[in-house]
Amino acid sequence: MSELQKIVVGIRSSNLSQSQTNLLIQEVLSSDPNLKKDLFDIKTIKTTGDVHTTHRLDRIGGKGLFIKEIEEQIMQGKIDIGVHSMKDVPAQEAFSDLDIICWMKRHVANDALLSNSGKSFMDLPPGSVIGTSSIRRRSQILSLRKDISIKLLRGNVDTRIQKLKNQEYDAIILSLAGLARLNLKHLVTEVLDLNLFLPAACQGTVGVQALKSSKIKELLLPINDSQTQIECLTERRVLRNINANCNSPVSVYAEIIHDKIQIMFELYDHDGKKIFKKKVSAEKNNFYELSDNLSNEVIRVVGQKKINELDELKYDFDYSPT
Repeated sequence: MSELQKIVVGIRSSNLSQSQTNLLIQEVLSSDPNLKKDLFDIKTIKTTGDVHTTHRLDRIGGKGLFIKEIEEQIMQGKIDIGVHSMKDVPAQEAFSDLDIICWMKRHVANDALLSNSGKSFMDLPPGSVIGTSSIRRRSQILSLRKDISIKLLRGNVDTRIQKLKNQEYDAIILSLAGLARLNLKHLVTEVLDLNLFLPAACQGTVGVQALKSSKIKELLLPINDSQTQIECLTERRVLRNINANCNSPVSVYAEIIHDKIQIMFELYDHDGKKIFKKKVSAEKNNFYELSDNLSNEVIRVVGQKKINELDELKYDFDYSPT
């Protein structure tokens, strides 16, 4: 890849995006001692999601809010690659010429609770105010605790933690992987069990996006984690098949164990009722077929109309016990 003089990397203007990109660059440089750090030129890009920091995400477009401008700059040739938190990348691709050319090894996919009192989720006192911006997490909270309040929480990780410290919330829920990459795991009160808070598709995974024709894929091949790639492709295929996205109260988590792949799937309504739950497994080479069979069952049992309706939370995001 000696013909590559410079790789322009587009990322969001957040500490987490910078941290994830630094990790990517370190792994690339470690894979080839002939490469130099100045090969990479990092360009920060303000996305719609970064600009509108107080609005509900589903009310300002919902899909691809943290990647849209980065994708457009790849298409325009202004940058070569984008580095994304893959849970922010819609399963329905906006540009057919783009692809995820590298899947970095997935960190743990769990959600994490940070509470001012040091109490775990189930031990939070009734009436406690818990912060999130995720419709999935909102439904999961309601399924377990209708006696606590939910309040919209927007902003990057640092901003959210500061709002917690300012006593605007009693507790907040964040991705454990993001906290780990920012060296903030010491703030975690509780790692939330997958049986209670099954994560969003691709949570904990960083992906590199580029044109399908990009020669950079060859450079990144040594750091591509095939297990993460299969697991995330499986999760994204289920979402795409049922026409769900990051606004939907849906959890899907695939895990390769030896030569098998397992998918755990949950779908909630907006009141916290779990309307579909399933765990399936197959030989890992059959992950596409497994994804399709699960998707077909979800659509058959729940109905596509109902799934589409769950894409929009029609009432107030905030919730208070009656």
